Amino acid sequence: MTATTGRAGRREWIGLAVLLLPTLVLTMDMGVLFFAVPYISTTLAPSGTQQLWIMDMYSFLLAGLLITMGALGDRIGRRRLLMIGAAGFAGASLLAAWSHDASQLIAARAVLGAAGATVMPSTLALIRTMFHDPRQRQIALGAWGGILTAGATLGPVAGGLLLEHFWWGSAFLLAVPVMALVLLTAPVLLPEYRSTRRTGRFDLLGAALSLAAILPLVYGVKTIAVEGWSLLPGLAVAAGLLLAGAFVQRQRTAANPLLDLGLFRIRTFSGAISVNSIAMFAMMGFALFTSQYLQLVKGMSPLTASLWSLVPSLGVGAAVGVSSALAGRLRPAVLMGGGFLVGSAGFAMMTQVGPHSPLALVLTAAGVLAAGTVGTMTMTAEMVVSAAPVEQAGAASATSETAVELGSSLGIALLGAAGAAVYHHRLDGALPAGVDGEAARTAQDTLGGAATVAAHLPDRLGADLLETARTAFTDGLHVAAVVGLVFALGAAVLAYRLMRHLPAATPAPAPEPVTV
Repeated sequence: MTATTGRAGRREWIGLAVLLLPTLVLTMDMGVLFFAVPYISTTLAPSGTQQLWIMDMYSFLLAGLLITMGALGDRIGRRRLLMIGAAGFAGASLLAAWSHDASQLIAARAVLGAAGATVMPSTLALIRTMFHDPRQRQIALGAWGGILTAGATLGPVAGGLLLEHFWWGSAFLLAVPVMALVLLTAPVLLPEYRSTRRTGRFDLLGAALSLAAILPLVYGVKTIAVEGWSLLPGLAVAAGLLLAGAFVQRQRTAANPLLDLGLFRIRTFSGAISVNSIAMFAMMGFALFTSQYLQLVKGMSPLTASLWSLVPSLGVGAAVGVSSALAGRLRPAVLMGGGFLVGSAGFAMMTQVGPHSPLALVLTAAGVLAAGTVGTMTMTAEMVVSAAPVEQAGAASATSETAVELGSSLGIALLGAAGAAVYHHRLDGALPAGVDGEAARTAQDTLGGAATVAAHLPDRLGADLLETARTAFTDGLHVAAVVGLVFALGAAVLAYRLMRHLPAATPAPAPEPVTV
């Protein structure tokens, strides 16, 4: 970065590429196991409970440790923490790839989640450190947001392609060369930054309360989303909320808190986090319906469905570019409100999707929906890191990402529950004659269950059951789309009201040349 312009130069942009690579790998790792589970089940023979922990342990630890690791990076150095996380992630990936039993794989996934929690806030905070010019920072954060979406989309595809040719452990090895590259280049290309304000003891009790609050909360919400309401996940959610209250109280009274609650009095910061959470609630909550529609209604294989799901990402890429181009002309309130209105149009299009709709309608609706919400999220990331003091950028970034994790989990749970309720109601008493007993209960449980039952029925009866179940599923999809539409419209109003005080982005004034 030059002393005369305050603008990022070649080194910073190459450094950005170094930061984007581990971000891509981390988001891919969340979905890379989708196709590997059957192979893992055959090789390691995990129990049903162990299989769930293999899938969920990564996201649980990632969400639970984000705030702690973000605050730790502000203290010990963001580049140092990034490198520690990269080394840990590479090592845990090797451990996971050559796990000999389910318990070892679960432990490896836990280490991967903890290492991921050190990397994610470090990348965002380092972007805040490297790019001081508002326009350049917005472009950099737009690229960061686009990589998050690309990783979530590419994870299942990469996993499916690797499993076509190699053993299940190969899905974990994608991270190793990337993290090795980070370890080699970070000392040269990335600046070190640590806060000079925090000299007291690290808040270990606050860190424990943060983890203790997030873990049961995310576990409860995810379990309810998959299995429906039951006592244990309900108690987990309640315990998580109580512990979250204890964490907040601790942060109010601690001499050196992990998170300065005064950040939430900054209107831009709290507004950006709120809007970002709603965007993830709407987008991720509906992503489950899209993937199920392609596989269970259109009859695609998982790999084929994942490849088709790349098509909406074209709209996302365009939206990120348009948002960055318009940022200097339009106020954030207008851009963000407009983004949610575009997303609302995608939800409205989804209400017109039926069992026999052309594939183009589904992919276009998904693309419009994702383009609007992701285009908005690129702006909220910039607001979060810009609104917080630079010495608290790590904790601020981690807080934003924790809110994203919770928004995603709540979206999957609540929109999924709405769709499931409609599906059950539509099939109640509507199953074809001859489908009864255990088969009827299985078919009424999920669309996947109906497809399994139909495969063991005579051709005509199986076809009738599938048609009925697919129609019920799309009815549930319509209700979820209406719920998403309401949230998106509400978010458009909220974004405009909370952000209308912000002007359009303008280049930072150039500092005076330094004379020696």
